[in-house]
Amino acid sequence: MSYQALYRAWRPTTFSEICDQDAVVRTLRRQVETGHIAHAYLFCGTRGTGKTTAAKVLSRAVNCLSPRDGDPCGECEICRAILRENCMDVLEIDAASNNGVDEIRDLREKIKYPPTTARYKVYIIDEVHMLSSGAFNALLKTLEEPPRHAVFILATTEPQKLPATILSRCQRFDFHRISVEAIVARLKVVLAGIGREATEGALREIARAAEGAMRDALSLLDVCLSFTEGEVSAALARDVLGTVGRDFMFGFADALIAWDAAGALRAIDEAMRRGGDPRVFSLDAANHLRAVLLADIAGDDLAQLLEITPEDAARFREQAGRANREQLMRAMELFMRVESEMKWATQPRVILELAAVRACHPEQEESAELSERLARMERMLENGVVAAAPAAKPAREKSAAPAEAPAPAARAAEAPAGAPPQAYLDAIEKLGAENPSIRNMIRKMRFVSAGDGAVTVRFGRDAVIVRRLLEGRTQLIEAALSESFGAPTRLIMQSEGEVPVQTRGAARSAIDRSLDMFDRDKIVFTD
Repeated sequence: MSYQALYRAWRPTTFSEICDQDAVVRTLRRQVETGHIAHAYLFCGTRGTGKTTAAKVLSRAVNCLSPRDGDPCGECEICRAILRENCMDVLEIDAASNNGVDEIRDLREKIKYPPTTARYKVYIIDEVHMLSSGAFNALLKTLEEPPRHAVFILATTEPQKLPATILSRCQRFDFHRISVEAIVARLKVVLAGIGREATEGALREIARAAEGAMRDALSLLDVCLSFTEGEVSAALARDVLGTVGRDFMFGFADALIAWDAAGALRAIDEAMRRGGDPRVFSLDAANHLRAVLLADIAGDDLAQLLEITPEDAARFREQAGRANREQLMRAMELFMRVESEMKWATQPRVILELAAVRACHPEQEESAELSERLARMERMLENGVVAAAPAAKPAREKSAAPAEAPAPAARAAEAPAGAPPQAYLDAIEKLGAENPSIRNMIRKMRFVSAGDGAVTVRFGRDAVIVRRLLEGRTQLIEAALSESFGAPTRLIMQSEGEVPVQTRGAARSAIDRSLDMFDRDKIVFTD
């Protein structure tokens, strides 16, 4: 006999064997025990969570000649026939390939005939959301009032695509993602049944990679078992899955938290040399940063939220204590975004490296929060790394008299073009802390220049409404700037692409002089 995949060979045959779907299993078993069989069921949930398996078990349970506590016996003639998939009274229909009106009309014609050997005629329609609108309309009346001997079991991963008229005619059961602990326990049962071994670390790597899908976990275990004849180790599982492991990711996250772009790039290079996949790496990085963020927010509940050991939870909390929350959220968004962009990229590694560099340089990102930029500046000052100021132009004549110390406003004017002075940053930080209602709006302001008792800021084309709102709070902003600069300071707002008022006035004057010089009636304006 040819080899059978683990997820098929170890498919549960009773409700008792279905993992981590206790509410669904208990309800279905109770219905079988009491004989309160519904005419239509709808099983919803993500892939590999047991929808089709539960439908097959239910089809045997309602037809079993001697059920045991709601479970099919598996020994009677009906159970054996359904298990061999040669029972004419249990039909499985793939709605993805049979989604037309004609197929549903054919079903309506055949459903009126009673079952040949079983008690109920069971129709299992998988991926039912793939049916066309005409097919749903054709199924509607039959689904509402089927013959007494008919039972419909609909399974779908996207229940939101089903018409409300179909949903209201079915008993709905939602299958949730299976926990890591339940997947590991099931994999141990399978390994014991086939006489193979795997370490606890390997099973957890597989369970995490499966993302709550038992079928995916069994398929990944199948691949790992094919790789070796001995015990499956955690390192082997990581090689097969293309992941880098939790310890490695802790080191990579340390580099990001320390804004060490060189260290982050070295970690990426090491992972790629091991045969890692850039998309998998970016997904692992996003998940790790999510865990660190949750550790910062959830605290002691982290182990339960992420289904990890207390030791790993303590390590996440320690790393979260050295991180900036805004930094974690921005880096997490970066790696989540590039993971989808890599699908179409010819050089996905370059995109991954660019994301890592951007995560380590918040001062160059407009989306970076002010607190994150300040935290990086403080870290640079602590390490003795200060950005060099541009060299001043040599003076034509060296003055003999010593220059007086500049005033605060003068010091602000000497700031490099485009670089906001510390007084401006302090004013914005304090303004946002004291006025939460405008905190997000003032972050839209881009610093342009400071000098002559004025600060100029610019708004992007998508922030026109924000500028209009802030124009009504100009006095409040100017008061904060004046206090921080130590001198009266005006606020000048500009929009991207806007021509300054002085330039517009000069242009209008030139046009007026030209019109006065020549005869206005003889001048023709063209585009």
